[in-house]
Amino acid sequence: MNDDLARLQGRVQELEQERKHLLAVIEILEEISGTLHFVDILQAITRKLGEAFGLDRCSIFLAERGGTKARLVASYEDPSIRNYVVDLERYPELKRALQSGETVFIPDAAADPNLKHVKSSLATRKVKSMTVVPITWRGVAIGAIFLRTFRDGPAFSDADVRFTQVVGSLTAKALRNAYRYERLAERQSEPLAQGRQAETERIALISFLKRFLDAFHQRDGTSAEGLLPQSSGEELDRLVEIAMAVVAEEGKGR
Repeated sequence: MNDDLARLQGRVQELEQERKHLLAVIEILEEISGTLHFVDILQAITRKLGEAFGLDRCSIFLAERGGTKARLVASYEDPSIRNYVVDLERYPELKRALQSGETVFIPDAAADPNLKHVKSSLATRKVKSMTVVPITWRGVAIGAIFLRTFRDGPAFSDADVRFTQVVGSLTAKALRNAYRYERLAERQSEPLAQGRQAETERIALISFLKRFLDAFHQRDGTSAEGLLPQSSGEELDRLVEIAMAVVAEEGKGR
């Protein structure tokens, strides 16, 4: 009887945990659907994860070319951090996740031999576990979600790790959409920029010709044009009118 009750209570706890995970996923989707700017997307994800698990730290890193550094682009504990470069040699768990493309879970960070260089810092912060979930795009780890729990807080379960992997997949898709949006915006702005450049060049050319003719006219005096026959003057006026009409039609895009 007691065993059945214990199993039932355990199952109820599992269902409650699944419910919380589903609610967190819905909240994350609602949050990131309101923006296509990748920095806002990543900051929203770290905030939701940090709040859902009561984490000591939740950060998102993007990999740098060369594989020796990563860029901290979003942080739950300090939202002002947006573009901080870190050396992966100081974060072996992050380096392993980025290189292998697999989730790294350290249930007891203080006892892990690979973290002995930061053991005192982990003890001061009362860190319990570490989880690093890679963010993959086209089979390549382009970043990672880094989570750290308190020693006195709830343990990070296998279900929590799977949930974070789901969030990592959502993050990759959101980044892909944001990247496509930014590329589309750039392509759409290129013709406008080219048009503005052509207009600026046309204004500069006209200004140059006007100043050149004014300077030439001042040098030779106002009576120089009077040396031309009347027929030549009339022909010049006609040509000017034709030229101005052509310019006007070109300006209309015809």
